[in-house]
Amino acid sequence: IGPDRTVLGGFSMGTVMSYALGLDGGRPAPAGILALSGFIPTVDGWEPSLADRTGTKVLIAHGRQDPVIPVTFARRARELLERAGFDVDYRESDAGHNVDPGDIPRVTAWLERVL
Repeated sequence: IGPDRTVLGGFSMGTVMSYALGLDGGRPAPAGILALSGFIPTVDGWEPSLADRTGTKVLIAHGRQDPVIPVTFARRARELLERAGFDVDYRESDAGHNVDPGDIPRVTAWLERVL
């Protein structure tokens, strides 16, 4: 299966890894990144490769009540990606640090569109 049929996704630190792999200029761009309650990593010596990945679709879902990774991280990711030209589907809910069950139908529909 090629990168054009691959979605990288995760929850919390799984999201961080999905961003790190999906936005790494040394790797093929995936079809999508599914980001649940995470953030784009900031690591010395690494910058996300954005200009060559704008075809990658991104779904971000994050709870406003998240005590582990505040929702401001999701808002920053959305702002950075949209400014770079990414197609971002963004949703906040009143969830904490968990997957909001209300997001499952949205994630399913998004995956069907992306793949």
